[in-house]
Amino acid sequence: MNEQNLTAQLKDIKPLLEIPDNSYYIYWGLIIVGSLLLLGILFFITKRLWENRKINLAKGYLEKLKAIDWKDAKHSAYTATHYARLLATDERRKELFSQLEPMLEKYKYKKEVDEVDQETLNKFNLYVQVADESI
Repeated sequence: MNEQNLTAQLKDIKPLLEIPDNSYYIYWGLIIVGSLLLLGILFFITKRLWENRKINLAKGYLEKLKAIDWKDAKHSAYTATHYARLLATDERRKELFSQLEPMLEKYKYKKEVDEVDQETLNKFNLYVQVADESI
C-alpha cells in the first residue's frame, strides 16, 4: 500500500515548464545599441574638432598674410601667393585671388625685382580684409 501511494503521488508531479529566456538577445541588443551610440558620439566629436582645426588653420594663414613685410618684394610675393591660395575657398576670395595673382607674378620669377607698387598693395589689402571678414 505504501508503494501504491508513492506511485500515485508521483503521477501528480508535472514536468518542468519551459520559460522563454530572451536575456541573451537583450544583452547583445544593449551592447550593439551602446556601441552605435558611442560611435555616433565619437563621430560628432571628431567632426567638431576637424572643423575647429580648419578654422584655426585659416586664422593662422590670415595672420601670416597680415605679417608679410613688403621690403623684400620677391619673398613677400611668394608668401602672399601661397597663403592667399590656401585661403581662397569661397567664390569672392577666389575671384579676388585670381585678380591678385597676376599682379604678384611680376615680382616672383626675376632675379632682381622692384618694390611692390601701390595698386598691388591695395589689391592685397582688399583680399586680406575680405578674408578677415569671412573667417
